Amino acid sequence: MFAEHVRDFAATAVIFGFFASSWFGWAQEAPPGRWRGLLAAGSVTGLLTAIAGALLTWRLWHNDTAFDEATSRAFGVVVAIEFGAAALGAVLLALRGRRDLISMWVAFVVGVHLFPVATLIGYPMIHLVAALITVVSVAAIPVARARELSVSAVVGAPTGLVLLAAALFSAVSAAILGF
Repeated sequence: MFAEHVRDFAATAVIFGFFASSWFGWAQEAPPGRWRGLLAAGSVTGLLTAIAGALLTWRLWHNDTAFDEATSRAFGVVVAIEFGAAALGAVLLALRGRRDLISMWVAFVVGVHLFPVATLIGYPMIHLVAALITVVSVAAIPVARARELSVSAVVGAPTGLVLLAAALFSAVSAAILGF
């Protein structure tokens, strides 16, 4: 479950903490009223974790990383494909009058793109994150319909939770292994 390079733990905490906060924010589009406080707490915790990860990344900058010229190029290609697929799907859903499904589509794309990212940087825990987010995205529509909830709440809350747990795991790992 561990990355080969401690600096990659810290950088993962930054990225996953930031995006956890974003997903908790998206879930606040139309959640049940009782979720609002928890979603706000998740957003704040995600941002604080991202800040901690940034400080750890700065502190560990001299350490090795999985990113070399070839890995960085491949990572850029994977992320470009992710952004392109997410944007294209979002536009098509919007044109079809299905803006309510955009969060599900974006979560699906994020989950799928994390599989090659995990392999590229050699961080097996990201495979688990990828699988969980992909499952959440696929289950979001039937769960939202069955419980009469918005898709954005059903996909955003658990996606934020998965990313936050991974960010915290990464930050703690960086702190323990880096010092």
